[in-house]
Amino acid sequence: MTVSPVDFASLLCSRLCHDLLSPVGALNNGLELLADETDPPMRERCMELLADSARASAAKLKFFRLAFGSAGGFGDMVDAREAQSAVRGLFGANKRLEIGWLVEDDTLPKAAIKVLLNLAMIAGEALVRGGRLDIGGESHGGQVEIVVQIEGPRILLDPELRRMLVDGEGEEGVTARGAAAYLVHTLARQGGGGIQVSEPAEGVMIFGAVFNAG
Repeated sequence: MTVSPVDFASLLCSRLCHDLLSPVGALNNGLELLADETDPPMRERCMELLADSARASAAKLKFFRLAFGSAGGFGDMVDAREAQSAVRGLFGANKRLEIGWLVEDDTLPKAAIKVLLNLAMIAGEALVRGGRLDIGGESHGGQVEIVVQIEGPRILLDPELRRMLVDGEGEEGVTARGAAAYLVHTLARQGGGGIQVSEPAEGVMIFGAVFNAG
């Protein structure tokens, strides 16, 4: 399946706007409440909600900048700590999710960072009742290996997303929801590798990617 660059950019923008709608909408609602509220404790509570929404919006924008954008300001190699910060920012408000960071390299190629971040996002969203998200990655011998493992009481990965990750296509074509999966598949394929999704045990799912670093 081939998607035109314009259509793909539109899908990524749709995904970004969808995810930002909630925190930005909360900011707008909080400002409207603050304008009419005179009770000091309630005004303080409104300010807390505004701060939470602002942090969530900033965290999502930082994540999407690295995961979807050109990551301006970075060279061909990206500091892995930037990716770690982006992941923790994206899922920081989810108290039911525990994150393990197992990336050994100080830096990884930009394409690898994008694969890692998008796999982490897809995997984290599949933990519908919370659980643990472990993220690993390393480069050696000219290849990059990315592994994301999730474990939880309920894992729900849409079959269309799974097909998009592994095969790069789905019955409905690429949708805004599947744009991240299509991006992961495309980057891995361009690097001469691919994506695998396995379920070695009940309540466990592993996403693996291997591709050339160049």
